[in-house]
Amino acid sequence: MTKHGNSLDQRTFDKLSRLYIIALSTIAVSVIVSQMLIRNHLSDQETDSSVINVAGRQRMLSQKLTKNVVSLSSENSLETRVLIKNKIKETLDLWKLSHYALQNGSDSLGLPDKNTEEIRARFSILNPIFDKISFASKFIVSKIEEDPKSPISSFASEVKVVRENESDFLLMMDDIVNQYDLEADKKVDWLRHLEMWLTGLTLIILLGEFLFIFWPAAKSVRSTLSELLYAEKRAKQMAFDADELSSAKEKSIKELRALSRAMDDTLLFARILPNGYIVHMGNKFSRLFKYSKMTDIGLFWTVLSQEETEQVIIEELITKYKKTGWQGEVKASTKEGKDVWLEMAIIPYSPTEDRSELLIIASEITDRKAAQLEIDRLTTASFEEKMNQQKIISSKIIENQEKEQNRIAKDVHDGIGQMLTGLKYNLESIDTSNIEKATSKIENLKVLASDIIKGIRTATFNLAPPELTDHGIVPAIAKLTQELAKLTGKEIMLFNKTDFNQRLDSLVEINIYRITQEAINNAIKYADTSHILVALSHSENILSIVIDDNGKGFDPKNVKNVKNGDGGMGMTFMKERIKYIDGRFFLNSEIGKGTRVTLNIPIKDMQD
Repeated sequence: MTKHGNSLDQRTFDKLSRLYIIALSTIAVSVIVSQMLIRNHLSDQETDSSVINVAGRQRMLSQKLTKNVVSLSSENSLETRVLIKNKIKETLDLWKLSHYALQNGSDSLGLPDKNTEEIRARFSILNPIFDKISFASKFIVSKIEEDPKSPISSFASEVKVVRENESDFLLMMDDIVNQYDLEADKKVDWLRHLEMWLTGLTLIILLGEFLFIFWPAAKSVRSTLSELLYAEKRAKQMAFDADELSSAKEKSIKELRALSRAMDDTLLFARILPNGYIVHMGNKFSRLFKYSKMTDIGLFWTVLSQEETEQVIIEELITKYKKTGWQGEVKASTKEGKDVWLEMAIIPYSPTEDRSELLIIASEITDRKAAQLEIDRLTTASFEEKMNQQKIISSKIIENQEKEQNRIAKDVHDGIGQMLTGLKYNLESIDTSNIEKATSKIENLKVLASDIIKGIRTATFNLAPPELTDHGIVPAIAKLTQELAKLTGKEIMLFNKTDFNQRLDSLVEINIYRITQEAINNAIKYADTSHILVALSHSENILSIVIDDNGKGFDPKNVKNVKNGDGGMGMTFMKERIKYIDGRFFLNSEIGKGTRVTLNIPIKDMQD
């Protein structure tokens, strides 16, 4: 011991630990900061190659577009015209997509939206040229689509616009690509200088740690060794003093014997050999299990229980933990067959150098265990009830999904499929030699084609509206109300009170859309309504959507409980979807006064 009463090795260890923690923490902080700076810069450069590649590709696309436009202006074959028109349309779409992605960023193309002022200035000059070529090409495509036999003179001026502006576009695009390349080189140079500075900083930190941490630590170790030599001298003196303590030891043994007698009478206490034979069992233990040294077998587990399975469990515990010790709950039984629960500890100890025993100290917890088992039983029963309820809801959801898929397949087969078959047969029956009959059939085919297009639009719109993916929830709901108004003849209107136009997470948007679609469809199918109003409003953290109808309404209390799988699944789907996106669902209805469905969705943490 030192003069301050602290262990010398513990004090030295604590000091060295603090020094090494400081040193390692400093190195770790410098490495982490370096990696953060470098990774942050590299993340900005990851998209440079994609930007330059797409920008360079724009030159090729503009040349390809011009080439196809010029080829179209000199082509008289109707089939070739349509083929070239399709190529122009495909090239134009990709060209426009890349052009706007370079300026505004695109996740699909891997392009950022962080252009410099120089790049934006060049694009502002390039955009009028791009718009001229784009508008002219789009006009040519629409002209050919309207009438593949259109004379070349009907779009000659647009061909001229494309040819005249191509060279200007290529020059400006070259300038933009060169600027992108220049900016990428500057980033690399900056990163190179950053690495040099970070390397120098790391070397300075290592030098500082050597001077102020490791070197002082070495001096501290030398000082500690000197103290250890002094401690050795003191240990010899302490050994001499130990002889004088032997008399006190005898006194302590007498006190321990008295304590052992007290434990026999007050605790469930026993001593056994590692093989399970009882050396001593306290009076309280003996009274509880009716143990008699004269008549009972001396194995501990045969005393604690009369049941074979319980005896095997206790025997395995003692065999397994006779060297390491154990503490836990054990079930036993008296000779009268009464169940007893014990909280028992197995403690290995050696009364002599060549003898080892196990101390058994226990307390009876029968009443507490009975209460715990009852709680576990009630908890299990409640959990099984909830699981059964969820299985019923899940089965209904799957059943309705299957019905919806069958309905879509039936609509396509019975509606669109039959109309397409009729269109095919009518086309095959046209007699070009009889102009009058051919003209009449073509007019009928136009009406049939319009019906097919309408059916396809309705089916695809119900499946996955493109407005939702491309533009967000507000344009998608606007399209939904317009289409349903056309299909049903009802007044269905959207009112965006606060001009909400933010994009949310894709899963949040599709769930909002489906809930709104379900609410409107319910009003159309069941409410006997003529007017439906969808109102949007938002604050900083909440988006609120309210669907009102002037239908016949209903009593919400009469909606059947879905716990037993009875009806009301549409409302259940809406509630499950709103719960999935952490929103809230409110339903207000009164017979003869219409229905209002209110959705409140948090938007602060759900924006893309």
